[in-house]
Amino acid sequence: MNLVVVSNRVSRGKANEPMTGGLAAALLPVVEKSGAIWVGSSGRVRDGSQKEPFAEIEALGAGALAMLDLPAAHYGGYYEGFANSALWPALHSRADLIRASQDDYVSYREVNAFMARALLRFRKPDSAFWIQDYHFLALGAELRDLRVTQPIGFFLHTPWPTRAVISGVPHHRDLIEAMLAYDLIGFQTEEDCENFLSYVQSDLGLVVHDGVVTSSHGRTRAAVFPIGIDPQRFAQQAAKAMTHPDVSRLRRSLNGEKLAIGVDRLDYSKGLINRIKAFDRMWTTQPQLLRTVSLLQIATPSRGAIEAYGNLQSEVAKLVSDVNGQHGEVDWTPIRYLNKGYGQAVLAGLYRTAQVGVVTPLQDGMNLVAKEYVAAQNPVDPGVLVLSKFAGAANELDTALLVNPHDVDALARAISTALAMPAPERRMRWEAMMVKLRAGTIQQWLSDFVEALEEAHTLGDKKVVAAKPVYGPTVRPLYSVGAGRFQ
Repeated sequence: MNLVVVSNRVSRGKANEPMTGGLAAALLPVVEKSGAIWVGSSGRVRDGSQKEPFAEIEALGAGALAMLDLPAAHYGGYYEGFANSALWPALHSRADLIRASQDDYVSYREVNAFMARALLRFRKPDSAFWIQDYHFLALGAELRDLRVTQPIGFFLHTPWPTRAVISGVPHHRDLIEAMLAYDLIGFQTEEDCENFLSYVQSDLGLVVHDGVVTSSHGRTRAAVFPIGIDPQRFAQQAAKAMTHPDVSRLRRSLNGEKLAIGVDRLDYSKGLINRIKAFDRMWTTQPQLLRTVSLLQIATPSRGAIEAYGNLQSEVAKLVSDVNGQHGEVDWTPIRYLNKGYGQAVLAGLYRTAQVGVVTPLQDGMNLVAKEYVAAQNPVDPGVLVLSKFAGAANELDTALLVNPHDVDALARAISTALAMPAPERRMRWEAMMVKLRAGTIQQWLSDFVEALEEAHTLGDKKVVAAKPVYGPTVRPLYSVGAGRFQ
């Protein structure tokens, strides 16, 4: 099988390149080892005068990257508009933050159609397309419109909300009908899958039997594929990273005090406000912990042009300043707050240094930081993971200290419990989580999904409709790594 992986972002995998999100970190080893081609945005836009989509190709391990310049006229409406101001808040059950115009939806569909045309040049007789995440809910339908009959699968990295919430998204019915053009739709958790199938049955009136939906597109299977990491590789990175200058400086600066760590994009779904309030509450109610534990919070800014994100950045910065002003001393800072990203190699060392990993999203599809923190630990003296029960990872890492991130008092108590936990209990909890990580690796995730996609395609009886016009000259079906830019 010639696997073509598609996402909005791609990662070049440079050693010191900060990871921009869990999806990029997850797909990087898949492409490097499987020989897939990974297609996504170059980060640049172009006007609409090009005859066909423009791409830059480069090798990535055994695979390749193809980076496309997306259309300037539609990128803002697609990305900051419909994808991240309508779909993202809805998928994270924040219906109050849904904002989208008709023009945003048109742009979203235009970029999905643009990507479909671009993908035709990578199609071979044995190709299979694996589409990633909410940016491309309609891409499968656009490919079918272009007479693509090969297997097309989709995996959602975010949660899928209840019917009531997803119905708040403009054009939700059109989008979910378009999703049924996929042979296979993968979710992180059983709850996500059940929410999707509930909508399909109740709102679309379609027949669902054993996870298979029958629609005008044919048959589509919905199933659960919890995403994993490569725990062995990450553990090796963590041990090696202890001598990295950034990690060494951090260790020296602690002067024997304990460290808790949080690593997140600066996003309202991550629960940063409640997390910081929990540390404030802990230091207030247990003053003996002052100067004995600090928080390193890495919060990488993103989507700053969207009002909700700009407001959050200001709110978090003010709260951190207030907490440090209240509890800090001339020679001690309670919260070290950094608005920048780090490469995986450095992060692995930072995780290993911290006695507590704090992963407390209000809603999250999986959260690979939780899995990475566990994998990075010293087996003899592991740290403790404090994990939101609303992260998909909680279904697997059930020996973490599971918390309700909305309950600030309980979260504060859980952090202090983690700090005081004796070594035998820490090792018992860590070993149980490592069993889960080794059984559900990123390689297993890839294998399980591709196998299920082949089976679903065989049974799917997918239909294609009359082709939409393909702009420009005949699209070339082959690509060559190292060919550089081509048009």
